[in-house]
Amino acid sequence: MTMIKFDPFRELRTLNDEMNRLFTAVPASADRGEFARGAWSPNVDIYEDENRLIVEAELPGMDREDFEVLVENNVLTLKGERKFEKKTEGDNYHRVERAYGSFTRQFTLPQTITAEGATADFENGVLRVALPKREETKARKIEITSTGNDAKAIEAESKSATA
Repeated sequence: MTMIKFDPFRELRTLNDEMNRLFTAVPASADRGEFARGAWSPNVDIYEDENRLIVEAELPGMDREDFEVLVENNVLTLKGERKFEKKTEGDNYHRVERAYGSFTRQFTLPQTITAEGATADFENGVLRVALPKREETKARKIEITSTGNDAKAIEAESKSATA
């Protein structure tokens, strides 16, 4: 009769090996080149000053013809595609970490913003869209008049003029 020594951690090691295999395996989709066609999402900053709302999107490696900017029904839409371009047929990539493929980003604009007079600039891989605020919604300074002593002086002047 053969004796086998009991190992209390055997199942734990098996589970560990299985988890390592799951997380280090290359997905089947990468073998078919789908990584080059997958969706990605450019990073965006949105801020405002007293006259406009500004949206800045990072689009590195793209040309102006690769994307478009639309405003419809108070929704700003950025959409385009960054293509994966092999340098030569002899290239043998070991790792591709940059994202490629089509993207769409949509942002609902507040009612205080108008598309009239909007501008868009693209420089050094950054798209900058400036959307003006509606005139009627801009903050205005209201002058405060005193109703205390000034009102009494005006009343006294009007009485002396009628007498």
